[in-house]
Amino acid sequence: MFIPGFLMFALFAYGPLPGIIIAFKDFSITQGIWGSDWVGFANFERLFAGGDFLRALRNTLVLAALDMLIVFPAPIILALALNELRWNPFKRLVQTLSYLPHFISWVVLAGILFQFLGSAGPLNALLGIFGVEAKAWLLDSSYFYLIFVISKIWATIGWGAIIYIAALSGIDQTLYEAARMDGAGRFKQIRHVTLPGIAPTIAIMFLLSLSNFLAVGFDQVYNLTTPATQTVADIVDTYVLRQALSFDFSLSMTASVFQALVGLLLVLIGNSVIKRLDPERGLF
Repeated sequence: MFIPGFLMFALFAYGPLPGIIIAFKDFSITQGIWGSDWVGFANFERLFAGGDFLRALRNTLVLAALDMLIVFPAPIILALALNELRWNPFKRLVQTLSYLPHFISWVVLAGILFQFLGSAGPLNALLGIFGVEAKAWLLDSSYFYLIFVISKIWATIGWGAIIYIAALSGIDQTLYEAARMDGAGRFKQIRHVTLPGIAPTIAIMFLLSLSNFLAVGFDQVYNLTTPATQTVADIVDTYVLRQALSFDFSLSMTASVFQALVGLLLVLIGNSVIKRLDPERGLF
């Protein structure tokens, strides 16, 4: 059972690591990684001097902040709501329907959204009843962030809730009985029993999310981006792809290295803060 996972990480995570050196070289395909000229931090200077990267970084930070503030708590809220349901058939139905989008490619999900939010789509037909003028929502940059948040919640909330539901099942039920005997209602039980019970899981998931802070979801953004929303939808991942397709592999790798370093730094800071609050929690 261990070997497939080990091989996957060895081939796709640790195997390509020597390629990081491309960020410090004037990479040439004909000369190869080791034969290309060493340029030190010149590629990093070129990266931050370019307006396109700074725009992509700004957009990434905005989307990442929305992800952490709105998308991250959504599975927790759903798990808490499902935990309070007592009618099991409805509970199973909601859980099944909520995690189904996780198994659908973003290419398909984006196609559904383009149809639903198009000028002749169901949303405009519904809003037309109330006299709202039809518009192509995905062609309006002012609505891109809103669509990003709602669509990501739709696609990830059910699957993410499974982890918290599993954590909720491990809470000692006698704690709830003791809370009820002390006169605690449902909300006080959630506050003083449920949330502290799943706090270690929330802390770990938060740290894992920090590691991907600048990786806000390439598949989603790439498939939802249109020429009209390029200015607000261009992120670090799409910038990396664009530079690679233009054969500027040095700049592409430099942006990727910067992205990874920011994720590592945030994980170290986040883990340190969590361990200061509670020494028994944290990744390491």
